[in-house]
Amino acid sequence: MRPVFPAIILLTFLGIATALKLGLDSEEDAQIRQTLASETESLARRLEHDFLNHVIALRRMASRLEQQPDMPRETWSQDARNYLEDFQTFQAIEWIDRDFVIRWVEPLEGNTEAQGFNVAFSEERLEALTRAQQQGSLDISGVISLTQGGTGLVVYAPVGAGADNNGFIAGVFRMERLADALIIPHIRGNFSLELLEEGDVTFSLPTQTATQNRFSHTTAANLPSVQWAVRVKPTREWVERYRSNWPWATFLSMLALGLLVSLTTLLVQLVLKRNQDLLRTRRDLEEEIDQRVAIQHDLERLASTDTLTGLANRRFFMEDLEHTLLQADRHMRQVGLIMMDLDRFQMLNDSLGHHFGDELLAIVSRRLDQLSDERIMVGYSGGDEFMVCQQHVDDIDDVIHLLGQIKGCFAEPFEIHNEKHHVTATMGVAVYPQSGVDADILLRNADIALYRAKEQGRNTYQFYTEGMQEREVRRLELDNDLSEALARNQFELYFQPQLDLATFQSSSVEALIRWNHPQRGLVPPVEFIPLAEESGRITEIGRWVIRAACQQIRHWQGTALENLRIAVNISGRELGEADLPEYLAQCFDEYQVRPQQLEIELTEESFIENVKHNHEQMRRISQLGVHLAIDDFGVGYSSLGYLRDFTVDLLKIDRSFITDVTRRHDDAIITRAVINLAHNLGIRVVAEGVETEEQLEFLKQHRCDMAQGYLMSRPVPAGDLPDVIARGLLPVSQHQDH
Repeated sequence: MRPVFPAIILLTFLGIATALKLGLDSEEDAQIRQTLASETESLARRLEHDFLNHVIALRRMASRLEQQPDMPRETWSQDARNYLEDFQTFQAIEWIDRDFVIRWVEPLEGNTEAQGFNVAFSEERLEALTRAQQQGSLDISGVISLTQGGTGLVVYAPVGAGADNNGFIAGVFRMERLADALIIPHIRGNFSLELLEEGDVTFSLPTQTATQNRFSHTTAANLPSVQWAVRVKPTREWVERYRSNWPWATFLSMLALGLLVSLTTLLVQLVLKRNQDLLRTRRDLEEEIDQRVAIQHDLERLASTDTLTGLANRRFFMEDLEHTLLQADRHMRQVGLIMMDLDRFQMLNDSLGHHFGDELLAIVSRRLDQLSDERIMVGYSGGDEFMVCQQHVDDIDDVIHLLGQIKGCFAEPFEIHNEKHHVTATMGVAVYPQSGVDADILLRNADIALYRAKEQGRNTYQFYTEGMQEREVRRLELDNDLSEALARNQFELYFQPQLDLATFQSSSVEALIRWNHPQRGLVPPVEFIPLAEESGRITEIGRWVIRAACQQIRHWQGTALENLRIAVNISGRELGEADLPEYLAQCFDEYQVRPQQLEIELTEESFIENVKHNHEQMRRISQLGVHLAIDDFGVGYSSLGYLRDFTVDLLKIDRSFITDVTRRHDDAIITRAVINLAHNLGIRVVAEGVETEEQLEFLKQHRCDMAQGYLMSRPVPAGDLPDVIARGLLPVSQHQDH
C-alpha cells in the first residue's frame, strides 16, 4: 500500500529491460566475433594456400636448374617469364650464385639495380643463407627493403645442397602487390589488415573508413620458415550489417509493460485504501474471536496433554485410538500401535536424580513430537513409556519405516546438566486388526511385544505375533517363581574351564548360573536373568552367585582344584550397590578364601553407566585383591578411556570375533589389535567361544593368554569338573603336539 511501490515496480521493469537489452547486445557481439574469426581463419588459410603454390613453383625452377646446371640463360629466362605470367604476384625471379650474388634477373626492366647485388648483406642474412645452402632448405627473408625500391619479401629456394649447391632461385614479392593479389580482393572495403611477425606489425593495409577495434581478431598463418599472424579489424559498416533492432524493441516493450503494471498497481492501491477501515474493523473482530478460540483450545489442551512432556496424555490418546480404529474398520485399513520405553531409565533416574529424569523425558518428548503429523500421533503413557499411533497403514513396511524414524530420534546423545548421555529405546508393535480389534486389546498386545523385545536385548523392537501371550504368561509365572527359587535354593553353578595357552593347563573357570525349576527343569539364564533385572532381583541373585562361588572355593581346598580362580558375572545394577565391596570382604572372611581366587566380570556397558561411582567401586574391589575383567569386549561402547582410568586385569574378547577369526580378515585384524593393545597396557586376554582347533592355533600364534569354549569343555556341574580337568582340556592331536 505504500506509494513508492509502483515506482519500485517501474524501476524493476526498467532493470529487467536493461538487462535483456544488454544480453541481446552481448549475443550479437558474440555472433559478430564468431563471424570475424571465421573470416580471419579463411583469409589466413587462403594466404597459406596461395603462398605455398608460389613456393612450389620456385622449388620446381630450382630443381630444373639443379638437373641442368649448364642451362643457357635464355632458356632460364623463358622459364622465368612463364612463371611470372602464371603468377602475377612475383616482382621478379632471380638466380643467385654460390657467392650469394644476383646473376640473372627476370624481368630486367625495373630490376637492373638488383643484378650483381649480394643478398648476404648482413651477418644475419649470411648465416641464414649459408644454413639453407648446406641443408638444401627453404629460406624466407621476412619483410625487408628491396634494392629495386619499396618493401618486399624474398623466398630463396636452394639449387642442390652442400657441395653440390648451385646457388638459389629467388622469388621477390613486393608487399603491396602480394597483398593486392592474395588478400585485398577478400577484404576490400570491409576490414583493415595487419601482418604480424613475432608480435610486431610488419605490414598493414588500412581501410578508408573507421574500424571497430574491439572486434579485432588475430590468427596464425602457417607459412614455411616464417612466423606470421594475420590481424583483421572490421569496419563499422560491416559490423552494422549484423546488428538488429531486437534489443531496442525488447527494451522499449519491457519499459512500456512496466509502466502499465505500475499504473495498474497505483489504481489497485487507491481502491484498497477505501476498504482499509472496513478491514481494520473486521480484523479486530477476528482477533477477539481468535482469542476466545485460543482460550478454548488451551482448556482442551490442558485436559488432553501431559504437563511434563507436552504430549497427549494416556486418556486422550486412548480416546483418539478408539476413534481411529472405528475409522479404520469403516474403511478397511490397518493401524499400527507402538509401545516404547527408555532403556536404563530407572537406573539413570535413581543414580542422577528425578530432576535429571524429568528433563530427559522432556527432551525425548520434543524429539518424538517432531514425527507427529496428520497420520502419526505421539502420546505419553507414564513413567518412561511412550505410545505412537500410525493411521492408514498400507503395508507393514510403513510401520518399519516409522520404527527407523523413532530410532533416529535417539541417534544423537542427550545433553543434560552439561553432560551427554546416550539413551536408547525398546519398542513393541501391535497392528490392527491382526493383533487386536479394540484399543485395550491392541495396547495390551503391544505391551506384550514390548516385553518380548526386552528379552531379546535393548535398543530393538518386536512385533506381536500369535503365541506371544502364552510366552508372556510363562514369563510372569517365572517372575513369580524367582522369589521361591532364592528362598528354596533352586539355583546351581556350572563351571566352564579356561585354558592357559602358555601351560596348557586350566588355572581358572567361569561360574554360570542355572535354575533347577521343579516343574520346568533346567532353565537357562537367558530366560530368567532379564526378568530378574526388570524386577530388581538381579542384585539378590548376584550376591547368591558370589556366596556360592566362595563356598565352592572353600570346598576345593585340599583338592587338586584348590588353586582354581572362579570368575563370576555381575550386572551394572549390582556394581551400583554401595556396599558391594563390604559384602565381598564379608564372604572372604566367612569362607576363609583368598580374594585373589575370585574374579569379577563386567560388561563394557556397565563401566559407563555411572563413571564416577563405578571408578570408586572398582578401586575398592581391586584393593581387596579381587581380579577385575571386562566381558564381551568389542561389542559394547568400546570406549578405550576406561582401560586407562580403571584397574583392569583381564579382557575377554567377545565370541562374535572368534567365530570367524580364521575366515574373515577384519575379525583377525581386530582380534590381533585387541591382544596387542591389552598386552601393551599390561592386561591379560581371554578369547571366548573357541570351538575349532584352527581358532585355537590362531590365538596361540598371536600370544593370546587364555581360551574358553566348547573345544575345551562345555559348562559342567561342580561334581564333573575334576574329571574334566584331569582328563585334559585339549583334543588328542593338541596333546600330541605339546
